[in-house]
Amino acid sequence: MAHIHDLTALEQAAAVRTGELSPVQITEHYLERIERLDPGLGAFVTVTAERALAQAREQEARLAAGDTEDLPPLLGVPIPIKDLNFVKDVPVHFGSATYEGFVAPADDSVVERLRDAGTIMLGKTSTPEFGMPCYTETYLHEPTRTPWDTTRSAGGSSGGAGAAVAAGLAPAAQGSDGAGSIRIPASVCGLYGIKPSRGRISAAPIMPDLAGLSTNGPLARNVADAAALLDVMAHNNPGDLYHAPAPTLGSFSAYAGRDPGRLRIARFATPAVPGAEVHPDVLAAYESASAVLESLGHEVEEIAPPFGPDVVPEFVKMWFSFSCMHPVAEELEPKLRPLTAWLRERGHAVSAPEFLQAQSTLQLATRFALLVTDAYDAVLSPTVTQPPVPVGWFEDVESPEETFERMMRFAPFAAIYNVSGQPAVNLPLYWTPDGLPIGVMLAGRYGDEGTLISLSSQVEASVGGFWGDRRPPMW
Repeated sequence: MAHIHDLTALEQAAAVRTGELSPVQITEHYLERIERLDPGLGAFVTVTAERALAQAREQEARLAAGDTEDLPPLLGVPIPIKDLNFVKDVPVHFGSATYEGFVAPADDSVVERLRDAGTIMLGKTSTPEFGMPCYTETYLHEPTRTPWDTTRSAGGSSGGAGAAVAAGLAPAAQGSDGAGSIRIPASVCGLYGIKPSRGRISAAPIMPDLAGLSTNGPLARNVADAAALLDVMAHNNPGDLYHAPAPTLGSFSAYAGRDPGRLRIARFATPAVPGAEVHPDVLAAYESASAVLESLGHEVEEIAPPFGPDVVPEFVKMWFSFSCMHPVAEELEPKLRPLTAWLRERGHAVSAPEFLQAQSTLQLATRFALLVTDAYDAVLSPTVTQPPVPVGWFEDVESPEETFERMMRFAPFAAIYNVSGQPAVNLPLYWTPDGLPIGVMLAGRYGDEGTLISLSSQVEASVGGFWGDRRPPMW
């Protein structure tokens, strides 16, 4: 008999509607798994057990009263929230010891959307300090690890979300992505993750969208769950700087399982970051994915990388600047991690004209890059350059500057689509002989998550449900 955590998010929602499972049953099941399995994994920084059970009981009372008209689409499905997002009256640390004791004064609008869809919040998932690193190691709690090998990192900055879903501590999760922060954990945790188009999901009411690098998005074990979660999360609010066009078919779920037709797919595996080297196992994953796509009848064509190394210094200037977005009182600065302090020192040194020039340069580069990528239905590349790395690997160097160099060389492919605003997904298609997951990335035209979802669903079906029904040892 299948356990509750063996079911997909959509299967759980269906079971609640038919009465086979109750919201309380599902919530208690996941809370027990979190209590038992999260020590040593580090997926959650805050567990909101009482709040989650209260939500579940309210839903159960509604169902018992026969109020089944217009039920929300994900009623009873637990979806944790990343600790960069506000949930009213719940602590939010932004991954930093400098924010201990701070309680969110309001909900982010994406949190409201998830609650209105009937999801239950189990807690806040771990994230690195201010979401800046691509690995999740903080002063707040233990490092966050991939459940495939708990000596190795779960990536970042949605590391806790990735670890939670991969370990069966939640059926799916909300994450966010400013330079690969959904796709990196998806790769090293063996998940499907979507970075939506710029302007697809509002960051209101408090977080700004500014350069449009960052967006919320879903992590899940399969394509249909991720598409359903994207349907729930997609929205805009007055004052948003960016708006993505609505899906042609009316919903993203309509694309899951839909034949994409024969597509033209470009591919490249040369990193834009100087000195970055692609591990042989990652190249094997990339070649394997190319073969799968060709076997499905798609035309796969080699192209030159759409962005070159000249954009890297300009992106770095902006990244330095964005590390300064969270205010930190002077007396609390000693609580910052060395990398964060180093990033903020450099960010405060970037002048306003330098920032604007960097953003202008990246926009110009994007205009030229889109002339190349828009000629194709999708673009294939590695997601990261290496298999999951050991916990502590990024900081096993002599200086924060070297840590930052390791980060850039580990994840040079993902950030280019944060610059361009294009949607991109991680496909969990490959495992090393040692059982470590390695993802590959598909990017699409701006606003066209639908094609990526259709293609991803076709690939998923071709290799077997849940990407070959793989499970980590702790499952």
